Amino acid sequence: MFCNQAVATGVNAPGSHAEYMVAYADATILLPNDLSYEQAAPVFCAGYTVWSGLRFADPKPHEKIAVVGIGGLGHLAVQYSKAAGFYTIAITHSKDKEDLARKLGADLIVSNGEALKQAGGADVILMTSNSYKAAGESLKGLRPDGRMVLMGFSTEPLMITPEILINRSRIIGSIQNDREYLYEALDYVAKGKVKVIAETYSLHDIGRAYENVAAGNVRFRAVIKI
Repeated sequence: MFCNQAVATGVNAPGSHAEYMVAYADATILLPNDLSYEQAAPVFCAGYTVWSGLRFADPKPHEKIAVVGIGGLGHLAVQYSKAAGFYTIAITHSKDKEDLARKLGADLIVSNGEALKQAGGADVILMTSNSYKAAGESLKGLRPDGRMVLMGFSTEPLMITPEILINRSRIIGSIQNDREYLYEALDYVAKGKVKVIAETYSLHDIGRAYENVAAGNVRFRAVIKI
């Protein structure tokens, strides 16, 4: 991932909203048996990203995981954390997402970093939202030696407070990290322990799919079926 001549499909190589495309063989991975393309597709980005971030934070047994934002990344992060056996806390300001967070497996739901701190804090915070304001605010809920994993892109500055020094906290940037994590992320979905919430569109209806994504009306991923 740190190659100076990295080639990314859709960025500096053509693809892939077409029936056929060319790909580097060593950049492909076999799908587990009985895993549909509709469930697999979002894992190659969203699922891969959040599971890689969780793995890279290296949580230990009995540590607590908090997820900021219950959206395209966050709804999967809650499930992966729970499937891996961790006490999982959802952080969301949206009242309409609290019931969903519980159904996804969250053990506790809080509205912000202060509420997280009052609840005992978290050892790992998975920052899946694009709001760095929310990220900075959530830092106060990190326990000593806690780690915040940034996975959402933002142009906002990230404001930190003295707690990060006192608690010896770490802020980790993370995208996808290692191919083994993709295999693991797919395996969880194939075994039914994680489920992608997605809307499916035909290739002929791709224009409407893009419009809905741009307008923020998709919950939580749009999949093009070819």
